[in-house]
Amino acid sequence: MIARNMKSILENPANGVIRKMFEEGALLKKKYGEDNVYDFSIGNPDLDPPSEVVEAIEEIAADTSPMCHGYMPNPGYMQARQAMAEKTSLEQGTAVPADCVIMSVGAAGAMNCVFKALLNVGDEVIVPAPYFAEYGHYCANHGGTLRPVPTKNDFSLDIDAIKAALTEKTAAVIINSPNNPTGRIYSREEIQALSAVLTAHGEKTGRYPYIVCDEPYRAITYGGKKVAPVFPEYRQAVVVTSFAKNLSVPGERIGYIAVNPASDDASEMVAACILATRILGFVNAPAFFQKVIARSWNARCDYSLYEKRCREIMEIMDYAGLQYAKPEGAFYLFVKVPEGWNGDDMAFTEHLKKFNILCAPGTGFGGKGWFRISYCVAEKTILNSKEAFYKAIHSK
Repeated sequence: MIARNMKSILENPANGVIRKMFEEGALLKKKYGEDNVYDFSIGNPDLDPPSEVVEAIEEIAADTSPMCHGYMPNPGYMQARQAMAEKTSLEQGTAVPADCVIMSVGAAGAMNCVFKALLNVGDEVIVPAPYFAEYGHYCANHGGTLRPVPTKNDFSLDIDAIKAALTEKTAAVIINSPNNPTGRIYSREEIQALSAVLTAHGEKTGRYPYIVCDEPYRAITYGGKKVAPVFPEYRQAVVVTSFAKNLSVPGERIGYIAVNPASDDASEMVAACILATRILGFVNAPAFFQKVIARSWNARCDYSLYEKRCREIMEIMDYAGLQYAKPEGAFYLFVKVPEGWNGDDMAFTEHLKKFNILCAPGTGFGGKGWFRISYCVAEKTILNSKEAFYKAIHSK
């Protein structure tokens, strides 16, 4: 018999709905043809990896030296850690040494290691809603509880709501910028305001919650927008990220953790994350792709293609008469369920399936009454969906 908590997760219709849709999309394409199904369910980047990544793969695959596929220290190859330290130093505007970097099995593996390091049973992790659907599971894996807080109408941070949610049990606050599912980028002023609130809380309680910066979409921004650094603003901070989105290699599961060297307990936090990497069963990040990204981390896909698709899908939403939050980055459009559906995004996304449209309900993201369109798909899928969306919106 499986565990009761796993059974309850399996029986919750909101859990795993995106992955189920992804699988359902494959079946619909077999039935109706690839061009007649409009699958916007999952954030599976369709751009080709940059040539630098492909070249690194070819060169490293040719290596037949002894132990080239063997174990390495749990935090990863030093050349990979040094490369990620250079990357993080540039992004954060402050020097981050290789000793503060731990290679990980994607951003998901990184976050699980961080929560294993930080959470006591009963601790809480605050997250602005809407948020990536799996955060709650990652917290629960390590005895913690996710505590969503509302954002403002434009999905910017509601600092007062975060302040009101802080307790002595607060271990961390997750900041995902650009945000999945809204595409919102949090400004430097928002980060500074959040840092001030957390600092005041720490001075009062003796516990300074970590800011956990989940940044797999950092490179994918529009209109010259930049993701604000956190390390210069707040000591107790850690970056978790991957190369799934910016280099279009989501299946390779390669990422890293970077601990702010200014943290009060930086060396202990690094040691705990290294231990977590081992005892959670990851042991180490994939050896092959550690070497690949050590050589190619600063390559770029042509993100202007995502920005173009963003404009195209917004035009279709305008045509269909739907309201949405204009993204500043990532590759998602968060759309409001039309009037007449009483905010029931689960029912509405089921309705869309009648028109071979697959979109993720907002309930799974803590955003009831909305749904998410992932536009990292072929341009023809977007353009061909125009009349299907219109018909779906204007029929019930």
